[in-house]
Amino acid sequence: MIEVKTKLYLLSGFLGSGKTTFLKKVLNEIDGKKIGVIQNEFGKISIDGPVVEKDGISVVELNRGSVFCSCLKLTFVEALAEMLDRELDYVFVESSGLADPSNIGEILDGVEIVRDSGYEYGGAICLVDALHFLDQKQELEMLERQVYYSNIAIINKVDLVLEPVRSDIRKNVLEIHPNIKIYETTFGDIPFEFLNEDIIAGHEPEGQDTTNTKENKPKTLSLSWDGKAPKEAVEKFLSVVAEQAYRIKGFGHLEDGDFKIDVVNQKIDVVATESHTEEQSTLVFISKVGIQIIRTIDATWKEHVGIPMKMKN
Repeated sequence: MIEVKTKLYLLSGFLGSGKTTFLKKVLNEIDGKKIGVIQNEFGKISIDGPVVEKDGISVVELNRGSVFCSCLKLTFVEALAEMLDRELDYVFVESSGLADPSNIGEILDGVEIVRDSGYEYGGAICLVDALHFLDQKQELEMLERQVYYSNIAIINKVDLVLEPVRSDIRKNVLEIHPNIKIYETTFGDIPFEFLNEDIIAGHEPEGQDTTNTKENKPKTLSLSWDGKAPKEAVEKFLSVVAEQAYRIKGFGHLEDGDFKIDVVNQKIDVVATESHTEEQSTLVFISKVGIQIIRTIDATWKEHVGIPMKMKN
């Protein structure tokens, strides 16, 4: 009897590149299969809501760091091993936007030691944010590693940039990984044939130590408030704090209604939503400047918004 292994895919890409949107599309594409999802967030609180509204999907959240860092690596191995016990057809790992997956091979070897069996590794898919990649690549080594250890690059949000920028992104991606398969799209829309293809062939790079460590782990914190805040004041607050944050996201009760809030590299999206049912509004921050951001958040909130709020690590 031939043993059929669970197939595992890794999703990488910087904060705000569209990993969750892409994952939802993939999960909705697959019918009649048992699926597991491991979602990794740097913050303590996950505020993205359900991964997908579909029965039969097992979801595990691993927060407060990268699953490739020593701070969560063993927990990640245990989660993968536990998923293996469920005899699933597919497992998808949505890594944190700040993840460096250079040691994915070591992680999968650890699962085999724990369970005396392992996954069929399907490969890694990297979401590339067309709007911000070229700027982010200059200061973040992990972006190059995300591309290098992937087998497919999805250059996402191409509707927001001109063709010369798209050409420059393609050139940069191919300099990092000359054999990578590239799609250019919006909202993560690509064909799903890769699920039945060998996308790893020709590119199995030797593993390295990840750059994710306890020492360089970014500071994360959350801010919450009761009642309704003025929308224009919150947007002004976000525009100031964004300079010190890799990412700000959350849901807010504002005077104009309920809004989903997403900030990446000074791009502020405050979009009306009906999915926020919690009484409190919550924002999660990933800091570029360590604990210094706390003082900026406190002073800027008092100046522009003014209503009582609470911050938590």
